[in-house]
Amino acid sequence: MFFVPIYILILAGTIVIDYFLGIKMENTPKEHRKKWLWISIAANVGILAVFKYYNFFAENANVLLSGLHLSFAVPYLTILLPVGLSFHTFQAMSYSFEIYRGNQKAERHFGIYALYVMFYPQLVAGPIERPQNILHQFHEKKTLIPKHVYDGLCLMLWGLFKKVVIADRVSEYVDAVYNNYENHSGASLILASVFFAIQIYCDFSGYSDIAIGTAKTMQFDLMKNFNRPYFARGISQFWSRWHISLSTWFRDYLYIPLGGNKVSRPRWYLNVFIVFMVSGFWHGANWTYIIWGFIHGVFNSLDHFVADVKKYVTKGVKTAFLKMIEHPLITIPINFAIVTFAWIFFRAHTVEQSFAIVRKIFTDYNGKLFTKTGDFLIYSLTAILILFAKEFKDEYQINIKLLSSERPFVKVATASVLVIWILMAGVFHNTQFIYFQF
Repeated sequence: MFFVPIYILILAGTIVIDYFLGIKMENTPKEHRKKWLWISIAANVGILAVFKYYNFFAENANVLLSGLHLSFAVPYLTILLPVGLSFHTFQAMSYSFEIYRGNQKAERHFGIYALYVMFYPQLVAGPIERPQNILHQFHEKKTLIPKHVYDGLCLMLWGLFKKVVIADRVSEYVDAVYNNYENHSGASLILASVFFAIQIYCDFSGYSDIAIGTAKTMQFDLMKNFNRPYFARGISQFWSRWHISLSTWFRDYLYIPLGGNKVSRPRWYLNVFIVFMVSGFWHGANWTYIIWGFIHGVFNSLDHFVADVKKYVTKGVKTAFLKMIEHPLITIPINFAIVTFAWIFFRAHTVEQSFAIVRKIFTDYNGKLFTKTGDFLIYSLTAILILFAKEFKDEYQINIKLLSSERPFVKVATASVLVIWILMAGVFHNTQFIYFQF
């Protein structure tokens, strides 16, 4: 609304349509609900298609028409992509799907249904909630619980640390290299890509922590959205830990309806591949995102294929070699390298730039590694080390409690250190969460 006030009608329209369609579906026998579900899908996906994908299709259609030497051109639309459109659209669609399946009663209170779609902590970038988790909470009487307020504030503080101390600081190096990649060596591009992997994780999981923490201070529980994804030992496991609300959304509403793993093996691999191609396209109307989804689709399918093969190879004999290659010190770095390679296509502006960067990474090792020194190195690397130490502790359940300590002095001291660190090392200019654009 700040940029284009009339855009509030997008939210208002989808809220009104899905509110009445939800009631209509509930009052219709299950075998006859499909038409109402399709109207809901058409309304939500239609808005998404116009605002997010129309110009992408127009551009590619014009390239095709030009290649066929046709004078006709598809017109472009001068429109602004509403912030968080994909997130609240998918949240609204999950409501319709769950009513259609009979897992959720239609919400009769219009204000509460509108709040479900527009709940401000997670409106613009998730987590993408399910009606079963959040709707009933809006009906419950809330009383102030000091522990919940404290836990929520601590989560917000940790999220802010990840965002402004890590993500926004390493982004300075990432932007400097990626925006001028022609003049950087392969080593610089590798470092920038690793930093981008850290940046996008801290940026998005930082937002999720702030959103979940904000809701918790008001006594609402939102679903967990990240679970230390860079400790994953395979691509499939990575996606069970990264952007959990989206990956489970695709699992429940696309992967399972396609047949999931209850089909032939080739079809199963195809289902996995389709989900990741759609996931890539969900992230943005650009071929770079589609290639990013393609890479994850390929490696996820390979992950499942290798798991199938391993059942036969290891049957009866668990060799020392297989034990060795399955060790976390092997699997975690390999998985991180694959994910980071895919991030190159996510970060690059064009397909041409993506492949140029990949080519330089494998061929060009002339020039300096660092373009920034001093405070950048001290603050960035120390903060990343703190992040790694915390996630290592949580991953392997090491019993060291700081913010969650039972001793007030330890809690206050830890929180104070984080606040001081944020004020000293935080980057507060030109900051924006990456996933707001989706």
